[in-house]
Amino acid sequence: MQGIKQNIKMLGASLSLRAKRNEILASNIANAATPHYKARDIDFEKEIKKYQTTGPIKTTDVQHIPVMRPASPGQVQFRKNINPSLDGNTVELAVEQLQFAENSMKYQSTLSFLNGKINSLMSAIKGE
Repeated sequence: MQGIKQNIKMLGASLSLRAKRNEILASNIANAATPHYKARDIDFEKEIKKYQTTGPIKTTDVQHIPVMRPASPGQVQFRKNINPSLDGNTVELAVEQLQFAENSMKYQSTLSFLNGKINSLMSAIKGE
């Protein structure tokens, strides 16, 4: 049971980080023409590993309930651009759109995995 709970929590943390990344990427796209705007992003792999290494809080008694630390929204970093612009804006629209599309697909995949897990648990509970 602990493995199932950990898996669902990990999928939930992944959804949270992907949603935050989508917001950041959408903001970058919206500010593509804003002078001196610096494109931002989070390193999804780095942030999800932080969550993976933070296991349950150690308990001192069998009656204590271990608690998982929730995933943080992610450390926002500035993205380095390939082609510098004259107005100081670091947003490269094609790159941002590609990153947004890729992240959206991964979000939907994670959501499908989570939905499948929940449906299989519901079937097991109902005895189907």
